[in-house]
Amino acid sequence: MAKDETIKSRFRGRSEHALDPKGRMNFPSRFKDVLKLYGSDTLMITSWGEHLRVFPASEWQLFEDKLLSRGREEPNLSSFIRHVVSGVSECSLDKQGRLLIPHSLRSEVGIAKDVVLNGMLEFVEIWDLDAWMVEFRKTRANLDQYGESLAKLGIF
Repeated sequence: MAKDETIKSRFRGRSEHALDPKGRMNFPSRFKDVLKLYGSDTLMITSWGEHLRVFPASEWQLFEDKLLSRGREEPNLSSFIRHVVSGVSECSLDKQGRLLIPHSLRSEVGIAKDVVLNGMLEFVEIWDLDAWMVEFRKTRANLDQYGESLAKLGIF
């Protein structure tokens, strides 16, 4: 992948959406453009704490490969694998570009109607709007605490 494509192949940005009665939502066009660069419209959705994570199939494969190669050495990861991997759902966008979020996953993280999508570089988060606002305020209030971690990465 060329450098320009690498930059374009990351999920960025935030948007709010409303689910229809069947649990479908419009997937942002900028995220659809990223999926095209992955060469597949297959998505893997799983619960992750208070939100859902949506991975392109190839990113999910890398995630599973790491768990297979190194995760079994960590004794406390069995519960994590049980929760995240066993609960994953394979999905794709419909002809109208909508993503159907399975009811079981919506229930697990308390998503009712209004959601926030966050581009997180190699995956997308889906939050219930109210839960997101709590998380956003908490993060914003503590932005200074990330300085040390960013400095270790050579960012600041």
